[in-house]
Amino acid sequence: MKTLTTNIVAEAVTTLALCYRLTRTDGVILTFTSLDRDLALSGVTYRATTSLSATAIESTADLRVDNLDVEGILSDDSITAEDLLSGVYDNTLVEVFLVDYTNPPAAITPQTVLWLRSAYIAEIRISDGKFIAELRGLASKLGAIPMEVYTPTCRVKKLGDARCKVNTAAYTFSYTVATLLSERSFTHSSTAQADGYFQFGTLKWTTGANVGREASIKTYTSGVIELLEPLPFALAVGDAFTAIRGCNRQFATCRDVFNNLANFRGEPPHLLPGIDKLISPLG
Repeated sequence: MKTLTTNIVAEAVTTLALCYRLTRTDGVILTFTSLDRDLALSGVTYRATTSLSATAIESTADLRVDNLDVEGILSDDSITAEDLLSGVYDNTLVEVFLVDYTNPPAAITPQTVLWLRSAYIAEIRISDGKFIAELRGLASKLGAIPMEVYTPTCRVKKLGDARCKVNTAAYTFSYTVATLLSERSFTHSSTAQADGYFQFGTLKWTTGANVGREASIKTYTSGVIELLEPLPFALAVGDAFTAIRGCNRQFATCRDVFNNLANFRGEPPHLLPGIDKLISPLG
């Protein structure tokens, strides 16, 4: 239940407009309204758009995550399919509220507008020129683990990063797409490496529609690279990329393949026994 200190819904004729304020992780702020004309609020112009629609907004009294879907058509130049697919809007803060457009407040606060939701964009889907953004409430942040936990495998996410410190120059190769097998798998030019060489590795596109984007490699067998997820844009024969050898984050791999035990970020099996060791009887 929301308690209002304003007469925003007390008028005989309701004159409410739905407003959205998006704050991206790079600091860019976008503002929109469902009104049929632009709306000036607190010195900020909320651009008119009739292409946005939201599902019912429901809040719970417990700590379950509140969800909301926002659906819209890619008709605004400030929101492009390329940005949505490449992750520009991931974790964007979205604030949704209602305002009386005939009597706009001097400042946007929970006391001067009907505040509906503050949430983060968790997932974006695009179909037939229409995007659907799933918003998750602030309670979703409580599900994140704020610290590292003991693991038998290395907690480094990428070979050669600041914590791993492996020099990846000797494990990096430049190729081009030779044959397309599916939207996620293809063969490459030049000599193939041993099976599994690039598994769990990283690929970065240097030409083509996906230039500049990185992708995780799921498998590598007989010179065929299979990516973990589809790319935002279609691949083409001749697209160039660099591929970095993968690491399965095992203690033995760190020791025998990369000679990097000093930077192993896990607890080796012989130092972190399983439950079977803990409950086994003595003697």
